[in-house]
Amino acid sequence: MTRGSLRLRLLLAGAISILLALALSATGLTVLFYRHVERRVDTELGVFLDQIVSGLAQNKETGALELTRTPSDPRFEVPLSGLYWQVSFDDTVLRSRSLWDNVLQLPDDELAHGALHRHVIPGPVSGDLLTLERSVRLSPRVGGQTVRVAAAISLSDVRSATRDFAFDMLPYLILLALFLIGAAYIQVSIGLRPLHRIRQRLRAIRKDPDARFGTADFPQEIEPMALEMDTLLTDRQTRIEKARARAGDLAHGLKTPLQVLLGDVERLRSAGLNDIADDVENVAHTMQRHVERELARARLATGTGQAVSNIREAVDRVISVVSRTPAGAVLDWALNVDGQASVVIDPDDLAEALGNLLENAARHARSRVAVRTISDDGCITIRIEDDGPGIPEDQIEKMLERGGRLDQSASGAGLGLAIVQEIADAWGGTFRLRPLKSGLAVELGFHTIGNSTDDDQIP
Repeated sequence: MTRGSLRLRLLLAGAISILLALALSATGLTVLFYRHVERRVDTELGVFLDQIVSGLAQNKETGALELTRTPSDPRFEVPLSGLYWQVSFDDTVLRSRSLWDNVLQLPDDELAHGALHRHVIPGPVSGDLLTLERSVRLSPRVGGQTVRVAAAISLSDVRSATRDFAFDMLPYLILLALFLIGAAYIQVSIGLRPLHRIRQRLRAIRKDPDARFGTADFPQEIEPMALEMDTLLTDRQTRIEKARARAGDLAHGLKTPLQVLLGDVERLRSAGLNDIADDVENVAHTMQRHVERELARARLATGTGQAVSNIREAVDRVISVVSRTPAGAVLDWALNVDGQASVVIDPDDLAEALGNLLENAARHARSRVAVRTISDDGCITIRIEDDGPGIPEDQIEKMLERGGRLDQSASGAGLGLAIVQEIADAWGGTFRLRPLKSGLAVELGFHTIGNSTDDDQIP
């Protein structure tokens, strides 16, 4: 996934949202737990207050108020344990052993009879105390005084319990985050699956211009786009067909007058006008090559990507024509072509490309032209070698340009190799020129269809 990936953006947004939601949830749960612990502590302190009040009694000998029954929690007996009680009345203070010589510093406020007040006050050591106090008027049999009863617990215990809860919750939050991010990844992958199908359809359309997206496999949100794309493709194909028809009509319209013009060349020569005849012939051949080029381009525009050609049939078809020409009739034609090899290209386009290459080879070869096929990793290359003068390596790029040729005396516009290059490009093939020690090798490669045999097994 790249930085500009839609999948990555959605996953990052989802992961950030999940982490923020879990962080807020963890904060909220921790606060709720803290409040819950506080309520439990308040309840516990209220029970201690009730136990303290019920344990107050008058000493029978001195008449002084004393606590005859202390709360049962053993922490009250441990000095500075963090859990304390205190009873104050008049100038007397009764307190738990855990307070040692300290006194709870209760705020100076007025308490109604039986009312509970809740405070946070400094403790006898560092840290605050959560304190619950009540004002109680005792019955006459125990003196009838109004006493102020308080029970306190260290807030550090509450905070420690909350902190432990948060740490205990952390591993589960991490697992939950991983699970939710994984679920988000699956959700994004499923959500983006229609885009993968769109890419597959585009590949199919590139191979077959008649193919369309359709709407059967797409969700409702994608259907309008698929319909618009199909409409656009249909309109584009219609425009191409009209333009191709006009180009074909123009080329065919020029082809017949050119044939007539070439026929007039012989009459000019018969009249002794050889220089004019040569000039007219050169111009006519140049125009003829351009017309043939336009016809080839018009035919290439119809390529569907599904056409299949048998290489041996195409080679035999072209050689049967070239070998009858004056240049080809005197040559030795060596064929080592797989009879079963088929490639992805229209048969007419393959014949057009091979015709240009074999015609060039026949024109420049001294005695021999060899044609063979090479199979390699799903592709078949047609290699044509001649024993002619060849082409210098630094001139190869020039030869592939439109109109590029070394033999300036030859008739024609020099478009042959450029036509071959465009045919190869149109069908996803390759075209290379390779200089030899004596001669030239040209290689034309296309993707295979079906199985092909090894070249070495061809007789």
